[in-house]
Amino acid sequence: MSGFWSAWVMVLVTINLGVALFLFVWGRRVHIPTLPDGTTGHVWAHGVIREGVHWLPKWWVLMSVALFIATFSYLTLYPGFGNSRGMLNWTSAGELQDDTATNQLKLDPLLKVVSDSSVAQLSANPEALRIGHRLFVDNCSPCHGSGARGNHLLGAPDLTDGDWLYGGDEKSLLSSILDGRTGAMPAFAGTLDEEAIGDLTHYVRSLPGLPHDSLRAALGKRQFGICTACHGADAKGNLALGAPNLNDSVWLYGGSSATIAETIRHGRAGVMPAWRGRLGDDDAKMVAAWVYAQSHPVRTPVN
Repeated sequence: MSGFWSAWVMVLVTINLGVALFLFVWGRRVHIPTLPDGTTGHVWAHGVIREGVHWLPKWWVLMSVALFIATFSYLTLYPGFGNSRGMLNWTSAGELQDDTATNQLKLDPLLKVVSDSSVAQLSANPEALRIGHRLFVDNCSPCHGSGARGNHLLGAPDLTDGDWLYGGDEKSLLSSILDGRTGAMPAFAGTLDEEAIGDLTHYVRSLPGLPHDSLRAALGKRQFGICTACHGADAKGNLALGAPNLNDSVWLYGGSSATIAETIRHGRAGVMPAWRGRLGDDDAKMVAAWVYAQSHPVRTPVN
C-alpha cells in the first residue's frame, strides 16, 4: 500500500489499541466513591434497586491480558501494522506459492500417469476419477448437472446413458471437451404448414414406439424426406453431424408432442463450448475419463 495508507492504518491501530489498553489499566485503578453499604448512591424503583460496585472477575482480567499479548505478538510477527512485513516476513502470496508448489509435488506423479494412459485406462484409476469429477462439477455441471444426467431445458445431453450425438469413444469425448461442438436443427416453419408439422410429429413419435396417431404418422413419413440429409433414411442419426437417433427414447429437449413440434417448427441451436484453453490436455483427459466411466460401467461377472 502507499505511504499515506500505511500511516493511516498505523494511526488507527495505535489509537484503538492505546485506548483499549488505557481503559483496561485505568479500570483496574480508578477509585469510585461508595456509601457504607458498598453502593454508589444511584437508585431506581424508589430505592428498590441500588447500583453496586464490584471488581472485574480474575478470569476476565487474565483473558484480557492474554488477548493483549496475542495482539501485540501478532502485529510483531505478521503484517498488520501498516507496511510492516513482520519478523516472520510472512505474505499471503508467499503462502499461496508454497501451497501451490506442495500441491504440484503431489500432482506430478498422477499427471505422469495421466499423460501416459488412455482415457479408458484412466477410467479405472480412482484418483484420476476423483479429480475428473471435481473438474466436471466445477466446469460442466451448470449444463449437464453434477451427475451428468443432462438438462432438457438447455438441450444438454445425458452423458451416462451410452447414447451419443458425436460418439462416446475416447477420441470423440476428448474432441468434444477440448474443441467443443456446435449443432443446429433448422427451422421448417417456412417449409411445412402446421398440418404437415403435426403429421411429422406423429411419425417421429412412432419411431421409438411412443403413443401416436398411426394415420397421421403415415402421412408424416412422407414429409420425413427433408430430414434424411441429417438423420438418415432410417432416422438413426449421424455422428459426424451430431444428428440424434430418433428411433430410441433419448431426447435432448424432451419427447412430448408439443416439444417435438416446437423443434420441427423453430429448430434448435446447441453449443458445447471448447475447454482447451481453460482445462488443458491433462485436466480434459481426466474429465473424459470420468464421463467414460459413467457411460461404461464396470460389470461384475456372473458365476
